[in-house]
Amino acid sequence: MLNTQINASIVLYHTKTKQLEKVIKSFLDTSLHVKLYLVDNSVNDDLKELKKLDDRIEYIFNNANLGYGKAHNIAIRKSIDENIPYHIVLNPDIYFNKGVLEELYKYMEQNKDIGNIIPQVLYPDGEIQYLTKLLPSPVDLIFRRFIPFQSWKEKRNEKFELRWTGYKDIANIPSLSGCFMFLRTSVLKDIGLFDENIFMYLEDTDLNRRIHRKYKTIFYPKVSIVHEYAKESYVNKKLLIYHIKSAIYYFNKWGWFFDKERDEINQKCLEELNYKKYKKGER
Repeated sequence: MLNTQINASIVLYHTKTKQLEKVIKSFLDTSLHVKLYLVDNSVNDDLKELKKLDDRIEYIFNNANLGYGKAHNIAIRKSIDENIPYHIVLNPDIYFNKGVLEELYKYMEQNKDIGNIIPQVLYPDGEIQYLTKLLPSPVDLIFRRFIPFQSWKEKRNEKFELRWTGYKDIANIPSLSGCFMFLRTSVLKDIGLFDENIFMYLEDTDLNRRIHRKYKTIFYPKVSIVHEYAKESYVNKKLLIYHIKSAIYYFNKWGWFFDKERDEINQKCLEELNYKKYKKGER
């Protein structure tokens, strides 16, 4: 039997089957040796039928809503225990073509100093999603959302979301979206897994920050995935409360307005991306 090269996990919560079938097919349609964990936080196990789609699927029913990061950790620990070199965290609302996994796997194999990598992320209409960012301050995560001045928010987003780069080049970025996290398990053994005190939202920012301290966290735009991005916390009050609680926890952990490490990491990132030249119109 050939050794598994990549494990992946998708956390479910009464997720639509048709949506899940798209991401499952995307992940399993590969020449690599893979295994997929479906970790179900639903109140019932109706989604267990999905394991019949392929014998490379393992279904785990938690019988409780453990939260996003804690549920993924169940599968990640299995990858670590089994010495699987890579583990991918997948959102249920993404899909991609064959060849994406192979390209990212090859790049990770060639660059052992990378702890996490994400491809270009697109909306279904082909527009870029600006999901590679600087480490957030309270202004970026809280005030930016509620301040009504659109021109100010656009200016802030241009820098915080690194829109000015054009999203065209491979880059080492401190905050990468959790919709697709291609993680090196040896790095996770070193720095830890998702912080289980975060129920939902910002667990990806926290994990990527810890990885970025010691390893590279890479944006790789040579391949792309599609993300049917809903921004549910903008329309669902319950999810908004989760988002606010996570933000408070995150800033209590790392620092609110005074976070020297954040400032140093962000400054280094901007320097590597030649932000000063961009401001002068030379980039």
